[in-house]
Amino acid sequence: MNLGLKGKKAIVCASSKGLGRAVAEALAAEGVDLVLNARRSAPLEETARELHKAYGVRVTPVADDITTEAGRDKVFAVCPDPDILINNAGGPPPGDFRGWTEKDWQAALTANMLTPIDMIRRTFDGMVERRFGRIINITSSAVKSPIKALGLSNGARAGLTGFVAGIARDGVAHNVTLNNVLPGLFATDRMTTLIETISARENSSEREVIAGLTHSFPAGRLGKPEEFGALCAFFCSTLAAYITGQNILIDGGDYPGTF
Repeated sequence: MNLGLKGKKAIVCASSKGLGRAVAEALAAEGVDLVLNARRSAPLEETARELHKAYGVRVTPVADDITTEAGRDKVFAVCPDPDILINNAGGPPPGDFRGWTEKDWQAALTANMLTPIDMIRRTFDGMVERRFGRIINITSSAVKSPIKALGLSNGARAGLTGFVAGIARDGVAHNVTLNNVLPGLFATDRMTTLIETISARENSSEREVIAGLTHSFPAGRLGKPEEFGALCAFFCSTLAAYITGQNILIDGGDYPGTF
């Protein structure tokens, strides 16, 4: 399937590893030139080298904190007119809402709501003028099915979802779409660390921990990052121009609702 993306330019946030890297790789495989962003320089530069070597596309790493205005300025100085924007940031830590301070809430809102909104503000009108644009926000399955201990994430990501719903229809007539992709549990480095932590704490094997996490999943397993990347690449494609304002859940069937 030709996704029609060869020669396009993409900014992919939090892309040195995990789901962000999976999206970057799927886009690179389609001939998209990349600007990759993450906080840590060494793994980001390694990812950039690997993707350039594998796919021959231009890959520019920009190591900085995208949740700061200076970090965003640095990214857009390198790529002021992206065709594709992938907003992505790790979620805030779990906890009990009784212990969260205003500072905790501000950090969550900055990372998971205000930063992607500013990224959209900086790119949306230019995409409309050029008559092509794809914006994807990587959020969480918790937007559809909130997780009690992830209240900071639930609140911030739900705010972003509401914002997107209000503006996503403004661009579709100009070939600009704006969608959210909601991942469940995937076999990423972050998940591996969690599994190792649980395994040590409960004195159980990692296989047993994974079985416990996925026992209720219809798919019976964790998701593969490449499955997530492929889905996002499709929604960035010329074939997805009629899809906007949607929340696309990819969780192995874990969410049981109709809507």
